[in-house]
Amino acid sequence: MGQQNKAEELKRLLRERIVVLDGAMGTMIQARGLQEADFRGERFKEWARDLKGNNDLLSLTRPELIRGVHEAYLEAGADLVETNTFNSTRISQADYHLEHLAYELNLEGARLARAACDAYTARTPDRPRFVIGVLGPTSRTASLSPDVNDPGFRNVTFEELASNYRESAAGLIDGGADVVMVETIFDTLNAKAALFALSELFHERGARVPVMISGTITDRSGRTLSGQTAEAFYYSVCHAQPLAVGLNCALGAADLRPHVQTLADIADCYVSTHPNAGLPNAFAEYDETPEQMASVVAGFARDGLLNLVGGCCGTTPAHIAAIAGAVRGCAPRRLPVASQEAA
Repeated sequence: MGQQNKAEELKRLLRERIVVLDGAMGTMIQARGLQEADFRGERFKEWARDLKGNNDLLSLTRPELIRGVHEAYLEAGADLVETNTFNSTRISQADYHLEHLAYELNLEGARLARAACDAYTARTPDRPRFVIGVLGPTSRTASLSPDVNDPGFRNVTFEELASNYRESAAGLIDGGADVVMVETIFDTLNAKAALFALSELFHERGARVPVMISGTITDRSGRTLSGQTAEAFYYSVCHAQPLAVGLNCALGAADLRPHVQTLADIADCYVSTHPNAGLPNAFAEYDETPEQMASVVAGFARDGLLNLVGGCCGTTPAHIAAIAGAVRGCAPRRLPVASQEAA
């Protein structure tokens, strides 16, 4: 099935019901207790830098593990799975001196997710699964100085960010991603660089894939790190005509609710959320059980706030299964009339 047909199929599904995203890749990887050798594999056995913690590299050195995580979420009820590419930009891979792998990491990350989704779709052809190609925020911020003594200093430019995002997005699309999601946005200027890069890439190729945009409210102030409210964030990115805009990470579902409500009230597109499993405890672990999280998310669904829902930090297949059960039978959020006609 071509990318255009897949896009139309996803839009049809979104009109019919609340669609379920997967949960945390990092949480699942951490539970495996991997060691340095797992990240190195044979290919990077002699690499001069420590590689432990570079989860994206596992798409090359432990591909069976990453595909297994995707399959666990699909088994739990996810309709869409996110690629293992959160840090697969040259900027983020520079920490490991692996900048040259950026395109390959995105390509293979998308291929692994594609293979898992295709296998599950083949089992149940009436229930297609979709791949979300993830573009993470990078490890730098275009709006803020990393030096408190020099507020005007920046360690990255808009052009550098756009170049990074364009290369990574090309890998995701070439690997079979159905959607590209710019996610965990703490700085909207970074996101704008990603959206600019995508527009250029789509123009060059003469075709586009649907785009999702997901910001992060960094704390209970209700703002992103670069200072925007959820409403301001939406109006800063809606020009890209995204398939969906949402919020993820940083907060649990209960604390995220008022900000999701804001998006649901104003967005001309679909609304998504994939919150953390509550707030981290003193040991940086997440205590919210699948049942607790699903109970809160069920309220979102009953009140007509959601089109897509999943989980971020601390969530597991058990959380996604509980969430899928909680929203089953709930009507999806209705688009504004003008948007319905265009959808």
